Amino acid sequence: MSSNKFGLGRGLADLQMAKGTIPDISVLAGGERVVVKNIPLVQIGANPDQPRKTFSEEELKDLAASIREKGVLQPILLRTVTGRPYMYEIVAGERRYRASKLAGLNEIPALVKTLSNENAMEIALIENVQRENLNPIEEANAYQNIMTQCAYSLDDVARLIGKSASYIRNILRLTTLPESVQELVEQGQISASHARTIAVAENPTELAHQIIGNNMSVAETQAMVNSGKKAGKRREKVSRTIDTKIVREMESKIAKNIDAPVKIVERRGGAGQIIISFATRTQLEELIEKLS
Repeated sequence: MSSNKFGLGRGLADLQMAKGTIPDISVLAGGERVVVKNIPLVQIGANPDQPRKTFSEEELKDLAASIREKGVLQPILLRTVTGRPYMYEIVAGERRYRASKLAGLNEIPALVKTLSNENAMEIALIENVQRENLNPIEEANAYQNIMTQCAYSLDDVARLIGKSASYIRNILRLTTLPESVQELVEQGQISASHARTIAVAENPTELAHQIIGNNMSVAETQAMVNSGKKAGKRREKVSRTIDTKIVREMESKIAKNIDAPVKIVERRGGAGQIIISFATRTQLEELIEKLS
């Protein structure tokens, strides 16, 4: 999959012409002219695929106080949506949006851009990763989410955010941990390095509490994991994924039969999804009839 798949990295000059100093998140594709507008907060909704799930109340209060004094210094990025109880969806800047509501503002400066779901997810992910806004669990889940929803490979995500494939592979191990252990990572009780080490163990929950109780280093944790049983399920050799050419042939065959775009997403262990896209309500009804 080539790196030109992504919709980012072009059009910055056009944006700079539209408004003097453009926020660094506004590196978008296409020649569309984008200007800053004041958008009523009641017309804006949060992005359900926002990588960042936790927001510090203290930080929001501090930002709200700054906004009351100086206003919103950097516009947020929105895209227009339909079929929702709001007109615009946040692509980047949810923290500023929340703080503005807390500050009692009625509207907020925003850049409104026409974006696909894939581009919106790319921008939200890049903004949060570059600004280090995500805890390790949010980061891992964000990578898993964009891989599943946009059919991106591990290498695609690595190119998108400018990190190595091994980094992405390692952090994705956190998504295999029990929820209780993930919560300990989010709370900062164990580090992401500790968590990655016990992800291959048979009893990660027990090990996590031993790490906390004994104040164990990562090296000590690794030695303990090596001396114990590793999870058989995680250690199983998974058969090679289906060849890309075969996947494309499968997609083409299904798409031809149902007259709609199709993507096949294969995950670990042979599981996966067949994603069918539709453009209109009429096409949806036709697809349901064909599939039924």
